[in-house]
Amino acid sequence: MTIRTPRPGPQHRVERAGSRARTAHDPDAPDVRTPAPGTEGLGRRAARGAAVTLGAQGGKVVVQVASVVVLARLLSPHDYGLIAMVVAIIGVGELFRDFGLSSASIQAPVVTRGQRSNLFWVNAAIGAVLTAAVFSGAGLIALGFHQPDLVPIAHALAFTFLINGLGTQYRADLVRRMRFNAVALADIVAPFLALGVAVGSALAGWGYWALVAQQLTQATVLLVVLVISGRWLPGLPRRDAPIGAFVAFGWNMLASQLVSYISNNIDNILVGARFGASALGVYSRAFQLLMTPLNQVRIPLTTVALPVFSRLQDDKERFGEWLCRGQLALGYTVVAGLALVAGASEPLTSLLLGAQWGEAAPILRLFAIAGIFQILAFVGYWAYVSRGLTGALLRYSLVSAAIKIVCIVIGSFGGVLGVAIAYAIAPALSWPLSLWWLARNTEVPTARLYAGAGRVLACAAFGAAAAWAACTTAAALGTVVQVAAAVVALALVYGAAVLLIPAIRRDLSGVMAAARMVRSR
Repeated sequence: MTIRTPRPGPQHRVERAGSRARTAHDPDAPDVRTPAPGTEGLGRRAARGAAVTLGAQGGKVVVQVASVVVLARLLSPHDYGLIAMVVAIIGVGELFRDFGLSSASIQAPVVTRGQRSNLFWVNAAIGAVLTAAVFSGAGLIALGFHQPDLVPIAHALAFTFLINGLGTQYRADLVRRMRFNAVALADIVAPFLALGVAVGSALAGWGYWALVAQQLTQATVLLVVLVISGRWLPGLPRRDAPIGAFVAFGWNMLASQLVSYISNNIDNILVGARFGASALGVYSRAFQLLMTPLNQVRIPLTTVALPVFSRLQDDKERFGEWLCRGQLALGYTVVAGLALVAGASEPLTSLLLGAQWGEAAPILRLFAIAGIFQILAFVGYWAYVSRGLTGALLRYSLVSAAIKIVCIVIGSFGGVLGVAIAYAIAPALSWPLSLWWLARNTEVPTARLYAGAGRVLACAAFGAAAAWAACTTAAALGTVVQVAAAVVALALVYGAAVLLIPAIRRDLSGVMAAARMVRSR
């Protein structure tokens, strides 16, 4: 899962190519160059971008959690299992649809108008091909899971490839120009409207078609908002605007993402194939309850971080400082939240999903543990991509994927819970390797990253234990009281750590300084 200011005057801004000047949105303008901004004032721009992006993602997380909570009471595990089966298979197509070209265009120092148009048509063409391939291969998906109902579901969801392919470069261009307000608007409006459609459809008795309608609505609305905000129309493909460097970057990026996707979804495939749609429905609900909001934190942070680190890639000292600060910011916020989930998974599951989803509680706890190690390793991804080390990232992804696949295949012999245990063990094994591998390929403050992660993990472990003890003590008082007690216990642990450990005080001082920067912009 993953920074500069926009130029003034977005509608009628003038850019120069040699001695000629044309409006930036004139379709007949010559091929102009869009260089990346410099590093001056980068901290302020990053703070503004982080504030807007995280604020928007906060709203998006609320919508997605509401989607899980509301729809879990309207639809059955079997409904969710059917959708999860299709998504687990065709989701890999989303990686091919992007082909790493969005990251390539964001990371590149200069993108011409012709290159942007060519990239648009490449993504659109890939999306169209994937739509046709999935539509025609729907029967094979149904045959693989022994579920005939998957055929019409795959037919409908196949069109998301084309829709998303049309929007890929619009989103990348907005991120590149640091128009985070526009990206934030799209990321809030699309899931909000899609949730309304899904709830209405579920109440009307559509069953799993409510979830299909939700995905199609979200993709369509997202495209519309991005196009309106982008304020540009692609020109015809041009031979004089080469994109070979973008494709080379994107190919390594795609290969890394493909390996990660397969390793991240082997659990869904095994659960669905071996234990059926209902078991996969329970498993996927726990996953979505935790990992979907977690991804909605990682994705926007990457949106903000990649342009920042790309501009700092030649300033080793500042690059390392930002990398350490990013890890600590994630560690004392997101990881702390995951520790709470790990300690209070039973009352949280009952409160959010309802008593009928009790089997998801231990799975949710294990996903929270996995998420902690994934977050700690995530800053390495920023370093790989921003420095163009996609080949090294691919090699690490292969090793990490092998670890995860072996763990999950072995865990599957222990049933659904065994798969979840393996899912938690795999990142705990591969996380230390991630920093070591990164240090082999580029200069980073490895010792500082390990030390900071150690403090984060210690706080999380004690916090999760305290939250679990509080929930156990308050078991007779109801789920709301249990969750409240867990929050208080976790806060006490972190408060004691700040008071007693100087290193943690220094860590939090840096995080709070960044937060004050965000509030002041």
